[in-house]
Amino acid sequence: MLSLHTNAAALSAQNSIGRTQSSLSTSQTRLSTGFRVNSAMDDAAGLQIATRLKAQTSGMAVAMRNTQNSISMMQTAEGALDETTNILVRMKDLATQAADASSNATDKDAMQSEYDSLTSELSNIMANTKFGGTTLLTSASGKFAASVDFQIGSDTSEKMTMDLSQQVTDVHADIALAAADYSTAGTASAGHATGLGELASGTANATIAKLATSIDTVGKLRSALGANSNRLDHVYNNLSNISTNTKSATGRIMDTDFAAESSSMTSNQMLLQAGTAMLKQSNSTSSLVMSLLQ
Repeated sequence: MLSLHTNAAALSAQNSIGRTQSSLSTSQTRLSTGFRVNSAMDDAAGLQIATRLKAQTSGMAVAMRNTQNSISMMQTAEGALDETTNILVRMKDLATQAADASSNATDKDAMQSEYDSLTSELSNIMANTKFGGTTLLTSASGKFAASVDFQIGSDTSEKMTMDLSQQVTDVHADIALAAADYSTAGTASAGHATGLGELASGTANATIAKLATSIDTVGKLRSALGANSNRLDHVYNNLSNISTNTKSATGRIMDTDFAAESSSMTSNQMLLQAGTAMLKQSNSTSSLVMSLLQ
């Protein structure tokens, strides 16, 4: 129907141009930002899913740092215990030498002096081994004197509890039995100004057994620290795997497919040009009405 008041062809062309412009604008926005979803209108359900996945991966990234920091903390303590073992071995050597009849009183005095010096260093190591300003091995306020929790995931329930309090207590108790001047407060050994202590005749032989027990107890604590460090290392690897795959899933929802979107933009540009040309043609329809009136 020819009509001056209603140009159906022009209206149809305008609607087509409007839809094409909207699609072209969406393609240009996606190509300029790199994101397929730039607002909830683009993909309401996808945005909700991607937001949840992003929160999970962000939390896991922090948890991965937590595991590495925790491993470093435990390795600091284990390194201190390694030196503790070396000292105890030397003290056991001194006790073994002092227990022999070939050692005279002067020899034993020299051995006891070294023994006391080593005891002082044991006290220093236990009292002053710190990580981030926090003591680790003291019997009362040390980090490992009580149960500790490691946050190994992005959820409340994802935590790892480590309780080495009994092993730490046993280490201090056994060292104190073998070295009377041992102090977890880090104070220097008073030494034995007169007479001998742990290396005296009739005592040195018993000291050997006490030091052997101390070495075994320290070894148990080191083993526990190593086992928990290994577990955290496995936690880190697992978190890395989960994070990688979760980020991939988020990318499939949020990221722009540049190949597909650039093709869509080119198509929409051509449609816009064609629609504009057709709108121009439809606007000349009214001239046909005038030709009927001539």
